[in-house]
Amino acid sequence: MEREVVVTTRECEARLVPAGTEIMVPKGSFVTITQALGGTYTVAVNGNLARIEGKDADALGKQIAKSSYETPQDGSINEDQVWEALRECYDPEIPVNMVELGLIYDCKVVGNEVKINMTLTAPGCGMGPSMIADVERKVGQVPNVEKVSVELVFDPPWSNEMLTDEAKLELGMI
Repeated sequence: MEREVVVTTRECEARLVPAGTEIMVPKGSFVTITQALGGTYTVAVNGNLARIEGKDADALGKQIAKSSYETPQDGSINEDQVWEALRECYDPEIPVNMVELGLIYDCKVVGNEVKINMTLTAPGCGMGPSMIADVERKVGQVPNVEKVSVELVFDPPWSNEMLTDEAKLELGMI
C-alpha cells in the first residue's frame, strides 16, 4: 500500500506504537496511513506512529470492514474459519499477519470455545493488549464461537526463525 494522507472526519481513539498508550486524534488532524491491513490502520500523526482500530475507519474516510462467514448448520466451529480470522490480525508495525509472523503458537477448538496461545515479537511490547483484543474480536466473529481465550506466552521466545517463508519474502529477508 502506498502511504495516503487523510484528514480525520471526527475525533477517534488510537494507540501509540509500540508503547500502547491510548491517545485521541482530534477531528481535522492530518494523518498518514502507513499500513491498512486486516481492517486496522497504522498512521503517522504528530511525529508518532499510532494504531486506529477498524471500528474507527470512518474517521479516516474508510469503510468499516465486516467479516462474513458461512454458518455451519450443526452448531460447530469451522476451524478453517478461525485460522482465516487469525490471518486478518496484524502487528501494527509489520505488514505480515500474526500467523505468518509465527506469533500464534497454538489454536484449539473446544466445544464452542477457541483457545489460543500467542506471543509477541518482544516481551515488553506495549501493543500486546491491543493485539490480543484484535484476535479476540476477529475470532469472536466466527459463527458459533461463544468464547475466545487468549493466553500470552513467551516460551519459547519468538525469533525470526518462526517467520514463514511467505513472511520472509514479504519482509525482504529472502
